[in-house]
Amino acid sequence: MQLKSLDGCRLKIGSYPPFTYNANGGGGKATLLPSPNNKILCLRFSSKTFSIPSLTSRTTKFLSLPLPPGLKIDMSLDNLEGTIDINSGEVLLKFESKFIFSIGPIIKFPALLVQTTLTTGKVKGKLHEGEGLILQKNGKAKLVGISTIPLTENKVLDTFLCLPTEALAELQCEIK
Repeated sequence: MQLKSLDGCRLKIGSYPPFTYNANGGGGKATLLPSPNNKILCLRFSSKTFSIPSLTSRTTKFLSLPLPPGLKIDMSLDNLEGTIDINSGEVLLKFESKFIFSIGPIIKFPALLVQTTLTTGKVKGKLHEGEGLILQKNGKAKLVGISTIPLTENKVLDTFLCLPTEALAELQCEIK
């Protein structure tokens, strides 16, 4: 089983407007795990082989404009595992990652820790809400998740992002 990330993704942090993100080309193969129910697929993706495209001026827009050249957010996957209900199309994936913001080759900020459950259902936090789309017959799905981003102990980044704060992720993907 493979997950492919697609165009049309969004990221929103705190009260900032959303970033629109073309994550096309990301993803990886899952290992199927034993399941007590033959209608539930249990899967785990390897953090070593799963790729997540960086947010750059080529992949990301903020306020309908590309990110300025030199700004970059790399994502380093720590964990992605969960279940797919074959009957309902519901997907639940535990997602843990580090988001690393840099400006050019010199300035690199501490990682933002992101932990959430990506779901095809509804999510609602204090600041954000979203709704996913169950796995369709063509393999397309929309996964959503809300996470509280903790302090990084970098005063500049913490102040700029108003950390700790809530973030919303919307991932358009294909799972086959």
